[in-house]
Amino acid sequence: MNSTDNSTIKEIKLGVNGLGRIGKLTVWRHVARKTFDELVVNVGREVGASLDDVAHYLERDSTYGSLLAYLRGHAAKEEVVQDVNEAEGTLLLDGVRIKVLRKHRNPKDIDWREHGVRLVVDTTGQFLDPTEPADAAKGSVRGHLECGAEKVIVSAPFKIKDKAQPMPRDAVTTIMGINENDYDPRVHCIISNASCTTTCLAHMIKPLMEVFGPRRILTASMATVHAVTGSQAVLDRLPKSGASDLRKNRAIMNNIILTTTGAANTLALVIPEMKEIGFIAESVRIPTATGSLIILVVNLQEDPAGDPIRREVINRIYREAAARDPRRYLNYSEKQNVSSDIIGFPRAAAVIEANETHTRTAEVNIDLHKLCAIAGSSAPQTSGPTSGDVARIAITQAVIYGWYDNELGSYVNLLGDRTASIAESLGDR
Repeated sequence: MNSTDNSTIKEIKLGVNGLGRIGKLTVWRHVARKTFDELVVNVGREVGASLDDVAHYLERDSTYGSLLAYLRGHAAKEEVVQDVNEAEGTLLLDGVRIKVLRKHRNPKDIDWREHGVRLVVDTTGQFLDPTEPADAAKGSVRGHLECGAEKVIVSAPFKIKDKAQPMPRDAVTTIMGINENDYDPRVHCIISNASCTTTCLAHMIKPLMEVFGPRRILTASMATVHAVTGSQAVLDRLPKSGASDLRKNRAIMNNIILTTTGAANTLALVIPEMKEIGFIAESVRIPTATGSLIILVVNLQEDPAGDPIRREVINRIYREAAARDPRRYLNYSEKQNVSSDIIGFPRAAAVIEANETHTRTAEVNIDLHKLCAIAGSSAPQTSGPTSGDVARIAITQAVIYGWYDNELGSYVNLLGDRTASIAESLGDR
């Protein structure tokens, strides 16, 4: 079975922990694809006055519109929510049974075993350290395994608090279309789906790596112009105790806010060759609901025996890579897009804005006398170039733009494909 098909994996119940932006849209995605017959969603607290308020939340969205329109278009008129049963905590979303749990927030207290859940997607963003034991005071991702889940997918990069701790053998980070086969169902129980930014960035870097390799990619940097997230403040607020970045507490609606991103570190987990390349990643938050942009700058060493690297060459690399991608995770566009054009764009990890690809080639003068070392030699040079001897090396700087819907279109759709493929591995056992 192809994990991106609409086939139902009938013997698997999917657990979803958290019903924030990613949790809610994960429910939408699996209801639309009918991948699972039943979802068990843990909210961890009472919501509103009754289960009807959970249904109200699920059936409409300020960014993507109504669930009915998402499923069948704006002309559809039938009800998408049926059979809301407060006593049993269940409802139907377009025929898919949703069981809502409203008692426990700590993963070790959620009885997935009782509900027959073998696979959980944790979308809370709270339990990201795979080294913490199941009974950690503030909760741990391993609590899901303690309570019956066989596999847990985390919808964020891992964050190991004790930097001296290695990554556990049973944990792995994967991105669909990049290193999804690094997941070994015999070994891995906790899987990070990385971040929305790393997902886009990896699909932008991979085609360049395949053509030029890490030796010709001298340095790279990226800045993501990123839509707001739920962690930001609607209005200015006091920072929490110990907070170091005061900008995160400033109002999201009328500010451009500089912040950080862990995309560089996570990228090296899914494309190990990036460890050989100097790389910088930055992030800027802007007041839009979704739809983000990566500006990627790479410095490439020209090959004197090959064709010069020009704009047309870079665009051809992406155009051909997109054409080879059977699942269309990488998209190539020669249209003039704006961020709203990308919202909901299905399965597009990255949409290359080919009109804005730019290159500039220059010869760099390197003083050979000041070289620290020569590759393959551990001893300092005692003879050779004298002061003033220089090497002239042609370097091309390329600027590439890649759009991504940081919520439903890119991240949640690829997270859904990852979930379905892991469920398939469980179904084969």
